[in-house]
Amino acid sequence: MGERNGMAEMPGFVVTSRANARVKQLRAATAGNTRLSGGLVAIEGETLVGEALRSGLMLKTVFVSERREVPRGLPAGVEVLRCSNEVLQSAVETQSPQGIAALVLPKVWEMADVFKVTEPLLLIAVGLQDPGNLGTLIRSAEAFGAAGVLVATGTVGAWNQKVLRASAGSVFRVPVVQVTEAEVVGLRERGVKLLAAVASGIGALPAATASFKGTCGVMIGNEGAGLGASWVAMADALVTIPCPGAVESLNAAVAGSVLLYEASRQRSAA
Repeated sequence: MGERNGMAEMPGFVVTSRANARVKQLRAATAGNTRLSGGLVAIEGETLVGEALRSGLMLKTVFVSERREVPRGLPAGVEVLRCSNEVLQSAVETQSPQGIAALVLPKVWEMADVFKVTEPLLLIAVGLQDPGNLGTLIRSAEAFGAAGVLVATGTVGAWNQKVLRASAGSVFRVPVVQVTEAEVVGLRERGVKLLAAVASGIGALPAATASFKGTCGVMIGNEGAGLGASWVAMADALVTIPCPGAVESLNAAVAGSVLLYEASRQRSAA
């Protein structure tokens, strides 16, 4: 990526008005208002900005507080706006901002993207409402070699600020595709074996016994209610994680991560 004359640019003008057009756009993007943000997504913090650059996302504007330097390595053409600490803090979500944020053009993924690999492993999130859980699962999906994450109706959006932070940048690289229940049923026509994660029950296979080989999708349900009856009914197999401790069930992100690890282990051995 080209740097401006090999050095980080140091804009001299400092924005001190919260009514600045770009600051208002950042505030709207942080709040998830795609209409006012022009379809751009807000990211905050050095880690996410660095991951966005590494992942090839198109950065439109980078906001830097007056107390820190402009990061090196920004592509030519990226707008850099230096803001007062108070103005930047007014436009971002975290209580202790790191002094850097950006507006980026989000990637738009399609179902075809998750089938670019042979025998893909898919994670299917059904009704997950905790953004931290979804972000963690997207990160685990990348760590354990899943080809993509399918998010069914009722699941929190992938570009939610807490999802972004919990994914630690994985959401920039892992295809996340919005799907309907009918589209998940249709996956079976593409040879996808559907595995439903359940706490326990008749016919549920321990994770180590179930087969995650070949093209398969692991379905994880809502944090409180789990998978609904129609989702369980469409599954080719029910999978559970045996817990010798005195707990009824695992956190959705933990359960999904454990199953993705088991899938990765089996598929690597094969």
